Amino acid sequence: MLDQKVLIIAPKKVAKDTWPKEIAKWDAFKDMTYSCILGTQKQRLRALDVKADLYIVNRENVVWLAEYYKSRWPFKTVIIDELSSFKSTKAKRFKVLKKLSQKITRMIGLTGTPAPNSLLELWPQLYLLDHGQRLGKNVTQYRQSYFYPAQQNGHVVYSWAPIPGAEEQIYKKIGDICVSMKSEDYLDLPPRINENTYNELTPKQTKTYAELKKNYVLPVSAGEEVSAANAAVLAGKLSQLANGAIYTTDLDGNATGHYIEFSDNKLDDLADIYEAANGQPVLVFYHFKFDLERILKRFPEAVRLTEDNITDWNEGKIPLMLAQPQSSGHGLNLQAGGHIIVWFGLTWSLEQYQQANKRLDRQGQTKPVVVYHLITKGTIDEHIMAIIEHKAKGQDALLEAVKAQLDENTK
Repeated sequence: MLDQKVLIIAPKKVAKDTWPKEIAKWDAFKDMTYSCILGTQKQRLRALDVKADLYIVNRENVVWLAEYYKSRWPFKTVIIDELSSFKSTKAKRFKVLKKLSQKITRMIGLTGTPAPNSLLELWPQLYLLDHGQRLGKNVTQYRQSYFYPAQQNGHVVYSWAPIPGAEEQIYKKIGDICVSMKSEDYLDLPPRINENTYNELTPKQTKTYAELKKNYVLPVSAGEEVSAANAAVLAGKLSQLANGAIYTTDLDGNATGHYIEFSDNKLDDLADIYEAANGQPVLVFYHFKFDLERILKRFPEAVRLTEDNITDWNEGKIPLMLAQPQSSGHGLNLQAGGHIIVWFGLTWSLEQYQQANKRLDRQGQTKPVVVYHLITKGTIDEHIMAIIEHKAKGQDALLEAVKAQLDENTK
């Protein structure tokens, strides 16, 4: 038994499935006892009464756990699996841990994507680790020290960019408590192959797509910049069409929950990949709810990923698994079940993209991982793909900057 209680915070599926299996797998930890704080309130309270070395809770219950213990917080060591899920200063889970951090002797954060979209996202995560010693006591101080407004309209700032030399300064500041280990540097993994599969709209479909784009842009007055909100709405609608359908709205512009089918191109491309797999399991990442419904209609044997069918997937019993990157992109070990990934609907989030691919492209994978991106030509799909590739360069710069610390410590 450990001298102190250790709390592990992880995504729900990871807390329920991955951590218990990993504890049993490693000789150094297999004798440790654990209790999963999951389920109903009665089940969570019962789990807290169990005497154990490790207590595992899903991140959604962190606020509940803090309110339950109040000033009696017993966990001196806290491990956050997927630290980047605490990157928002406005989230309750961050505020609670920030307040509790003074009572925690040791905080350890694990993440494969510490700053996928911007170095601004580092501040909340580092604050939980060092109480603001390295990057400042508040996010405003951090922003003013290392960034400038890259896009703004009057007093409204839409995006920030690092001032010259800021990245190097930030890396130097955090280098003593951060270690970066890329799997490809330390593990002998099979190669990964990226494939872009393109489809084309018919002239009539191309005209419809252009008209939709035009109708959303026209309400903006001449000389006025498109707001972030308008851009998000437009991007969402264009992504829907690129995927093959579009949600309808009523006369007041409210969503009805119904959709109109537009194109079967991506379904046809998925069918070709699925057939070519020749019985090998395929993991499909979808974006919209209608993607899931249309895929299930076309492929009745397909199964949506849940907490209860992970074992079946890893045992090769599911030929076509459907998953949303938002809910399945962190921590799940799915590499035993297959090596083929299809992105039916692309995501703007580099973090979701990288983490989702790592479900198969990780330690224990024995075959080359093939990642297919279904892209509709002449649509927003092409832009999303370019954005993901561009952001990956900035992410790699951060990881390379702190990786040197491991070499130094080893020496």
